[in-house]
Amino acid sequence: MSEPLAAPAGAGAVTPERFRQVLGAFGTGVAAVAALDAEGRPAGLAVSSFTSVSLQPPLVSFCVADTSSSWPRLRDAGRLGISVLGDHQLPVCRQLAAKGPDKLRGVDWRPSPGGALLVAGAISWLECSRQDEYPAGDHVIVLCRVHHLGTGEAEPPLLFHRGRPGTFRAHPAAGPSDA
Repeated sequence: MSEPLAAPAGAGAVTPERFRQVLGAFGTGVAAVAALDAEGRPAGLAVSSFTSVSLQPPLVSFCVADTSSSWPRLRDAGRLGISVLGDHQLPVCRQLAAKGPDKLRGVDWRPSPGGALLVAGAISWLECSRQDEYPAGDHVIVLCRVHHLGTGEAEPPLLFHRGRPGTFRAHPAAGPSDA
């Protein structure tokens, strides 16, 4: 029988601050979620929790804080536009992450095939409909069905790492194996 593993260096209690610090080491992409609200006004928010869920049917998800003032405006939109932001779109990310009702003011956007809003210059995009929501602590997990999608600018993605936006630097190609 093997010995139990010792706690690694830096182990500690799970506090909200420590949880954020530890999970901040996992780099994620940044996406904009946007649509016209019930009054026909553009609304949007930035998420770093966007991920694929299923190929058949095509499903994606993202998480939104319970305190979001933007999600209630987007929730009932027939179609949501999800734009994966490139590293050249840091100003758009900052604007969508700020508080306030006019987050898309001055942001260049275009309609998706089904009428959602897509951020111009995004590196890829999806048009979705909200399929379900799941309460999860102080957030809600939003599950969406993908109806249309496409690629855009051939730029590196905008990433979120250690609480800050950043860029992707690819490793140089490895040489042939000597094995």
